Amino acid sequence: MKENNVLNYIGDVLKNMPSDWLLLTTHRLDIYDESLAKTQFLNEFESLYKSDISDAPALNGLPTAFDYIRLGHPLSSMLEWAIARLNKLEPDHIISFSSKTAPILSILRKNLMEKKRTQILFKDNLPDFFDLETVKRVYGYNFESIQVESAEDIPDFDGSTVFISQNEAIGEIDLDLPKANGVDFYISLQDSLGSILMAIGNENYISEIQHVRRRETIAMTPADCFTALHLLAGKPYTHHNKSKVEESKQNVIESVRKVTATKSNVLLGSSGLSVQYAIMMGLIEEALEKHPGKDIKIIVPPNCYGGTNDQARRVAACIKNVEVVDLPVDGDNDMVESTDQVLAKVAQADAVPYIIAEIPTNPRVEVPDLERLKVVLSKARKTPNGEFAVDPVFILDQTFCPNVQFLSKEGVFSPIRAISYVSGSKFPSGGKCTAGYCVANENAEDLMPTIQKHLQLCDNEATDLQVEILSEQLPSMNQRIEDAYKNTREFVNFIKQTLPEAKINFVSEDLAKQGFKPSVFSLDLPTKGNTDEEKEIYKRALNQKLIDMMIGEIPRESKYCVSYGQLKGCYWTIPATSTQGTTKEEDKDYIARVSLSPDLDLEHHKSVFSNFVSQI
Repeated sequence: MKENNVLNYIGDVLKNMPSDWLLLTTHRLDIYDESLAKTQFLNEFESLYKSDISDAPALNGLPTAFDYIRLGHPLSSMLEWAIARLNKLEPDHIISFSSKTAPILSILRKNLMEKKRTQILFKDNLPDFFDLETVKRVYGYNFESIQVESAEDIPDFDGSTVFISQNEAIGEIDLDLPKANGVDFYISLQDSLGSILMAIGNENYISEIQHVRRRETIAMTPADCFTALHLLAGKPYTHHNKSKVEESKQNVIESVRKVTATKSNVLLGSSGLSVQYAIMMGLIEEALEKHPGKDIKIIVPPNCYGGTNDQARRVAACIKNVEVVDLPVDGDNDMVESTDQVLAKVAQADAVPYIIAEIPTNPRVEVPDLERLKVVLSKARKTPNGEFAVDPVFILDQTFCPNVQFLSKEGVFSPIRAISYVSGSKFPSGGKCTAGYCVANENAEDLMPTIQKHLQLCDNEATDLQVEILSEQLPSMNQRIEDAYKNTREFVNFIKQTLPEAKINFVSEDLAKQGFKPSVFSLDLPTKGNTDEEKEIYKRALNQKLIDMMIGEIPRESKYCVSYGQLKGCYWTIPATSTQGTTKEEDKDYIARVSLSPDLDLEHHKSVFSNFVSQI
């Protein structure tokens, strides 16, 4: 009876839920508490369930489950809640992934840190793309894999036992098997939808598994969760036409090559961080094969996007000869000088240098002297024994300016080995999906097969629907970038006139003429106080007041979230508490970051800003 209640309720919710649950990549943060991610949503969702309330206004009033759907969202939380309810488990012990490999890797990573053994058991076959030898050799994970025919075949084991099952119906988990035989983690692989991990006990693994989902892959997508929930409730549903997939993929590849002016293979990942993880692991494998015995240095700006910074450090923590090196790029630091100094030190260590950088930088929106940077990256350096040092690979996150052709044959980075990638949740999709893409210049084309291998190994390729969305949105991307930049430049100029004491970080008119036309700027508001601490407290409060006024007075357009490149509206955030969430405190930026779209009521935003200035 309870099972029918759950399934009937899910069916009602699917009819009445807000469309944003399915269609947005970033949700409103004015009803979101990061410290209560997922739990706040589920607690209130549970209350509605117990009261049998599933009408649209009640569902629309639920707090946001996560701040970004790559990490999780209302539909993934609801799917995990329903499976937990049906199996008498806690919802946080059920974790859905778009990837079939990532849940396995998340357990292996935790056990590597804990120096704990792992055995992976499976009945039929492991996925073809799960390359066991590479996982051991490159990722550094240790485990045993055993095929079993029945529960009686499961051996006693001193460590974690992971049982993998394929193609079971959604939510149908044979609990007698794991509970009776010492299985710690049960992973159900769900065809094209992804996978569902169940942790039996093992509370100390939950946050670590969630963090892998946060940094190296994505949650099961809203569309796939929507399908899974329909299947769970006994209501078959198909969310897109598979016949268009190959045509859409070819369209995306052609669009990306046109935008980037490159000819390399185009790799499509489930998110920007999924692509970055494949780049990182592919380059590490390349270094292990071509430069055996040498240390690998991942060179990263300490205040760059928190996902990039955190992911690099997590990779380094798992592999003995990999180390993260800071690359100061913002404020008083010059990226060119910092790069020259860091590469000189890496050459002296006879190590392999991989540089990850954002251009323009985030959140200060700075562009280095590209000609000088090219010279520094191209410079031949010697090791202490007089041999030529390994030349760097420059990995460029150009999410802020995907229209700039850095890697073309005539591009500024053509003499070096360079790879660029873009988060698709921004301009490429207009905020409709998280999928990202990656290309290489001619000197780095030979690296792409290994990167593709790791994108596939981690099962982090873009989903069919993500590819279709990119196919629809990419052709208009450059025009949207142009239109959004015009709005941003006009707003920046207005702020300069209205509040000249404010410090604004934005590209110059000269840089814009060179093609750098971001639609994001950072705003360092004027402050007051007798001490540095008082001034900082005052400025942070002023930041929040501005954001609250914008959202409060223009709720249909102004939103508090980390988004960028959306089709409509204006987005506000504080990098230190959002995109720099895992960055070291001393490197965080407590300033306002603002991003504008091609479509918004700019005059209304100017009016609210003028009102804000009058209250300072």
